[in-house]
Amino acid sequence: MKVISVSLGERKVLNYKGKIVETGVFKFPVNQPIFLGTEDVKNDAVIDRKHHGGIEKAVYGYSQNHYAYWKALYPNLDWNYGMFGENLTISNLEETEIFIGNTYKLGEVLLEVTKPREPCYKLGIRFGTQKILKQYWNSTKCGVYFKVLQTGNVAVGDEMILVNKAENSPTIAEVYEMKK
Repeated sequence: MKVISVSLGERKVLNYKGKIVETGVFKFPVNQPIFLGTEDVKNDAVIDRKHHGGIEKAVYGYSQNHYAYWKALYPNLDWNYGMFGENLTISNLEETEIFIGNTYKLGEVLLEVTKPREPCYKLGIRFGTQKILKQYWNSTKCGVYFKVLQTGNVAVGDEMILVNKAENSPTIAEVYEMKK
């Protein structure tokens, strides 16, 4: 597994169905390393601290391999990495093979797998339709939240190396299926 893109987002204020909504889901690739802190990614907007950021959800990773599936469903979108609100787009990140509690070395950082992402209506805003939510839930292409055990920089090209495999732990996909 390798980092294909690192992305950051700014606070965006939108009028959605007559209601003012703030979101950080609009993330775009940047051309320099990003710093992963213990509760969030430096210079990345985290608006809803109840559901994003914090120790258990400090950084969100999504698989580059899933993009082809979604592009086929939404060919008219202006595609870029970060579309799912992820900070890290990673090649071959497979939720059926990533176990809760696994630890990985990535650049200067040590990460622990904590949970799958549960989509909310703001992903629907990003995609221009709320039907993405049901499609997202009906797949195992949910991405992975990580706890940052050792802070530092991550850059494009950094390899995600398994340091410790969690024993007797479910995969991200298994936990995600239980939440449906």
